[in-house]
Amino acid sequence: MSADESVPPPATPGGTVDLNAERLTTSTRDPKEMAGQLQSWLADRLGPGSAPTITEVTSPASNGMSSETLLFTAGWNDAGAPIRHRLVARIEPPATACPVFTSYDLGMQFRVMRLVHKHTSVPVPETLWYEPDPRVLGGPFFVMDRVDGLVPPDVMPYTFGDNWVFDGTEAGRRTMQESAIGALAGIHAIAPDHHDLGFLEVGQPGSSSLERHLNHWKEYQAWVVQDAPSPLLAECFAWLVDNFPAEVSQDRLSWGDSRIGNMMFRDHQVVAVLDWEMAGVAPPEVDLGWMCYLHLFFQDLATQLGVPGLPDMFRPVDVAEAYAKASGRVPAELTWYLAYAAMRHGAIMRRVSERAIFFGEAEMPADIDDLIVHRATLRAMLDGSYWSTIAL
Repeated sequence: MSADESVPPPATPGGTVDLNAERLTTSTRDPKEMAGQLQSWLADRLGPGSAPTITEVTSPASNGMSSETLLFTAGWNDAGAPIRHRLVARIEPPATACPVFTSYDLGMQFRVMRLVHKHTSVPVPETLWYEPDPRVLGGPFFVMDRVDGLVPPDVMPYTFGDNWVFDGTEAGRRTMQESAIGALAGIHAIAPDHHDLGFLEVGQPGSSSLERHLNHWKEYQAWVVQDAPSPLLAECFAWLVDNFPAEVSQDRLSWGDSRIGNMMFRDHQVVAVLDWEMAGVAPPEVDLGWMCYLHLFFQDLATQLGVPGLPDMFRPVDVAEAYAKASGRVPAELTWYLAYAAMRHGAIMRRVSERAIFFGEAEMPADIDDLIVHRATLRAMLDGSYWSTIAL
């Protein structure tokens, strides 16, 4: 897990569509306006005499392109005593902002976080309130406690250098990796055999959760491409069907967006697991494949730009071994699940590129599949040449 040398960050994440990370639109709402709306809502929620105030309102620079995030401090009277809480609101994005996903079930995310918080030792921020009425902030939202810690950056990616992950020690990165995998194993301790996960099932055909999971993502891919089909994505999803695993592991709670960019760390240990909008029910290898591939995605971009990156982090062989140790369950061979992650991410990246075009931050390429930043990786997975380049 060593960083070979310190290098200046590249000017762009790469790809055939120029996605300027410094200009990507992540929110179309005014934080100050939302602060006033939140204050009125909190007064109704807490009742007479609470006299709430909302201060220190910010929308973080790393705000994602899915659910929006608002950081704030709330103060109110509780039985005559003034109290203050540092809080976070997660808000459904407006449909007019070209959202990345078809829908955002904030109620589901709130319920999953409470489930994990109650039944595991996995560090999840405490959830306080869920508001389904979109009239308050322009979309449903929930409020949770704010946790302090460091998040591996996406902009620019932590594999590019000049950040706390890259500039840290090999021992620190190893601790991060083991802690992240341990948290994932903790999430997977929640299984349908012992907990009601029916609210997470997708309404898709299939004799197993993995088939239904795949059909859900096939539907998402069709929504993304709409009237401009992607030959590459069509081939990818056909490959996934043709190579579907003959045997799959038992179902578990699936975090979905299982990557260190959705974790907060303190002293290289996970202190918060965030972003549950892709949660579902699936074999654990779905999360393991995503965790490995989302690192490989950033590592491949670093390699393309001629910087060393962090090639020894999240190697599939190491992740499988660490997961078996943490969970007591040996995962299945990960090749299909890595491809599943990369190919689903291909549909997401096409949508992200189209969103940048929508906001005037990129231009439409002549070849529709150039909207997919990692199209070369997907092609290499399809022809088989990719697999010899990683430690399976």
